[in-house]
Amino acid sequence: MSTDVITRRGETRGLVQASGAMFLVGTLAGVAGAIQDYPLYGGQALRYLLASAVLLAVARLSGLRFVRLTLKESALLVALSLTGLVIFNVCVIEATRHGGPALVGTVLGTVPLALALLDGRPSPRVIGAATVVVAGATVATGLGSGDLTGLLWSLGALVCEVCFSLLALPLLPRLGAVRVSAYSAALAVPMLVVIGLVADGAAMLRVPTLAEAAGLGYQSIIVTTVAFFLWYDALPRLGPGRAGLFAGLIPVGAIATGAVLGLGAPSAADLAGAALVVAGIVIGLRVSGTRQAPPGADGGSVPQRSRPPELVLLGDAPQHDREE
Repeated sequence: MSTDVITRRGETRGLVQASGAMFLVGTLAGVAGAIQDYPLYGGQALRYLLASAVLLAVARLSGLRFVRLTLKESALLVALSLTGLVIFNVCVIEATRHGGPALVGTVLGTVPLALALLDGRPSPRVIGAATVVVAGATVATGLGSGDLTGLLWSLGALVCEVCFSLLALPLLPRLGAVRVSAYSAALAVPMLVVIGLVADGAAMLRVPTLAEAAGLGYQSIIVTTVAFFLWYDALPRLGPGRAGLFAGLIPVGAIATGAVLGLGAPSAADLAGAALVVAGIVIGLRVSGTRQAPPGADGGSVPQRSRPPELVLLGDAPQHDREE
């Protein structure tokens, strides 16, 4: 099988995974009501504890053995977990308290543009497409009416969301998507426990109701375990600029979930924003008649590199890693 065919299949898989991951993240809004009375930090600690247990079990059953981390990899994983998981949750919680979910959603809607600008030398097409996606996410979410404090917390969440992708990129080639997802989720648990003890004391944990258990389980299995793996497996295939376009599907997922669960029919602004998001993604994913040259000394982007055929499907960890 030629490397061109392998690369095309890898890109197609990346497109499906990136869209699925961000859509699933958007469905989080639909279950928020079920867990709104549960202690926030304790609930998030339980979420990541269950997710890491599932991911580690998947890694073990798939033959992905534990990899001894270098000092640099350990530092990157700690930074990824601290910013992309722990501080991100703190920023979203505090921003929602001050500015409401609309303000947070609007600021996070700029993720595609931020990743496009940080993706080495982004093409004008990708930057233009990211701008369209941002506009669509803003229309779908609404501009909100938060104060300055809420805006600052929202900007903090934006920075953490960018870190969630960029800090993972150096780790994925050797560790793979499953390990990065599992290790980062596991590292988040003790951090959230400490924050929960400081903020809520002994009240940070209690026995959840049936609805709360279902909501926390959905967060753990669908939004964390499945979405994390899909995103981290898609990221090196597409690169942060193109993959970031799919962050615009977060409000689309929220709209669809609300309609399915009977939480309200989408408004005209919702539908217009969703249409803009889809248009921006289509613009960004259109390729010219000739493929870009693979990366090398000219500084080409990561996603155009042909992936070696020995990479396994699950997590894309090199075959020799299984034998360590």
